[in-house]
Amino acid sequence: MRVRQIAVVAGVLGLLCVPAHADARDISRDTLPADDGWASEGAGTTGGAAADAEHVYVVTDRAELAAALDGGSATPKIIKIAGTVDANTDDDGDHLSCADYATDGYDLDRYLAAYDPRTWGSAKPSGAQEEARQASAARQAERVTLNVGSNTTIVGLEGAVLKGANLQVKNATNVIIRNLDSRDAYDCFPVWQPNTGGLGDWKTAYDNIWLTGSNHVWVDHVTLSDKGHPDEKEPTYFGRNYLRHDGLLDITNGSDLVTVSWSRFSGHDKAMLIGNSDSATGDRGKLRVTLHHNQFESVVQRAPRVRFGQVHVYNNRYVVPTDDYRYSLGVSTESGLYAQNNAFTTLGRIEVADLVKSWNGTALHDEGTLFNGFPVDLLPIYNAYNSGSERDLTADVGWTPTLHTKIDSAERADREVARGAGAGRIP
Repeated sequence: MRVRQIAVVAGVLGLLCVPAHADARDISRDTLPADDGWASEGAGTTGGAAADAEHVYVVTDRAELAAALDGGSATPKIIKIAGTVDANTDDDGDHLSCADYATDGYDLDRYLAAYDPRTWGSAKPSGAQEEARQASAARQAERVTLNVGSNTTIVGLEGAVLKGANLQVKNATNVIIRNLDSRDAYDCFPVWQPNTGGLGDWKTAYDNIWLTGSNHVWVDHVTLSDKGHPDEKEPTYFGRNYLRHDGLLDITNGSDLVTVSWSRFSGHDKAMLIGNSDSATGDRGKLRVTLHHNQFESVVQRAPRVRFGQVHVYNNRYVVPTDDYRYSLGVSTESGLYAQNNAFTTLGRIEVADLVKSWNGTALHDEGTLFNGFPVDLLPIYNAYNSGSERDLTADVGWTPTLHTKIDSAERADREVARGAGAGRIP
């Protein structure tokens, strides 16, 4: 199917586009406002705002979206997603199941039998079933991984859904993704890693959105979830949850100058990783990210977990899950996490100190935190509670944010984010 350009579909845009007030100003031409987080540094972030008419597209299926992305080219482009686009489809638009991707004799039951730790041991899986898994995974990756190049804006029209896709912004600059419901980046072929975490674990391949080696990126009014295949309904193998989803939005491999605003992260285990390794590997001095006015709802951990970066987290709303909760703010190697005026809502069984987890971290700046409607001093409570098991964190993260919009009280942000975060809520 060919890509349909705006000029071709002008007569039917009334059925597809966002509400009249948004369409009148054409949100696809919006650029990041001045001082709106790290992505506004320098020349700012404009995405595909400079695109000519020949590079403005409305897409309604995977084939059209892939064609519009043009292999991740740097040509200025605006891509408007209409309806539901399913990445797990062939070029004729027919849905592809996990069974359709399986090849070379891959079979989950045989895979489990082959690599059962009781007989296989702790060695990395190898042999026929692991080779078949890799071949099957490659077939799925060919369909669901969609590369986003520089100077690109992707926006969802009213009710737009991108399902099963791994939007990968790789080694790109100047990208905007807005007003999109991105859900269920489902991995059909997780790999067993015997030595992960001491007990082994299942590793999945896809984030809903992955920023890797990219800079000047604005993600705004996006909804990210596992909707369709929640991991809590998956079975347990080898005593570990058979997770099918990786991150909702990961920012790694030296990515830099990113603003994530007014977005909704929902019903997920590991939501956001900033910095992918405890070794610097080019991350030192990068990974500068701003998170503001986002909602993290029923997120178990990584909201976010930070390595190396100078990360400003302000005016976010956290609705902490009741089951399996681990933490929200992860403080890792050489991180400079600066938290201001965030609101947490929990049940009584969750303590203030549970909101933070440290791995080789040394510092956390926190102010204005609201916990179940009451102001709390998060850092000293965390230090007092964990003094016997983890080293104390200091308040000096080595930097002070200057690029930010108006910082509201946590109480006001809690109300505003509940009403305004997520796809379909651009004012």
